[in-house]
Amino acid sequence: MKNGSLGLIIGLAGGFFGALIGLGGGVVMIPLMTILLKLTQHKAHGTSLVAVVFTALAGATTYYFHGTADWKVALTLAATAMITARFGALYAHSLPEKKLKKAFGILLLCVSLLLFVKGLLPQSASEHGLAVNIIIFLGTGAVTGFVSGMMGVGGGAIMIPPMVLLAGMSQQLAQGTSLLAMIPVGLTGAFTHYGLGNVKLDIAAGISVGAIVGGHIGGTVANILPELYLKIIFSAVLIWIGQRYVRAN
Repeated sequence: MKNGSLGLIIGLAGGFFGALIGLGGGVVMIPLMTILLKLTQHKAHGTSLVAVVFTALAGATTYYFHGTADWKVALTLAATAMITARFGALYAHSLPEKKLKKAFGILLLCVSLLLFVKGLLPQSASEHGLAVNIIIFLGTGAVTGFVSGMMGVGGGAIMIPPMVLLAGMSQQLAQGTSLLAMIPVGLTGAFTHYGLGNVKLDIAAGISVGAIVGGHIGGTVANILPELYLKIIFSAVLIWIGQRYVRAN
């Protein structure tokens, strides 16, 4: 019962922040699962991906009804990401616990930096042709899929900057599109981790319910309120958690 309640709270937090800033929420859920539920790093990554699917589904639906999600771009991103997500999950399973923790800590630090500066970076003013944009999206999807499968996260921090900086998409459109692309990518990674025994289904159920509710709320807030202050607070928390993971013995 206690684990179920904690899972619901973890899912709410991950779903809200994930949908708010276009991430899957894994960067929030994984540390909370290892700290509060005492899951191993490998099981936290696998279980997180199950919840990421529901976070992405709830958030993307909300963005889509606000007109800020492009399903064609999402499918292009997912085309390569679904292939590489499996390899990322397999690679994570092969890593020792200590190395996986350090790698996750480095990811958190990189994500916090991207979240902090992406609003300050100039949006692309140039118009690329369709072929160039397709190459950008396919390449972005390939990198995102591997990181998603390996780290148990949605990969929005990797997908969003190229969409904004290289393809010239608006911030909200890039966030909604990244969430839409995460649905099939997260499913691929989650199934791979499940086959490797890295998914705790009893915990994943509670987290997923929370993620659906949190994802809907976060997606709604993202389309009506500025995100600057929450991004700063969220980045500071990620930096604090990330450096603890990097320094873990």
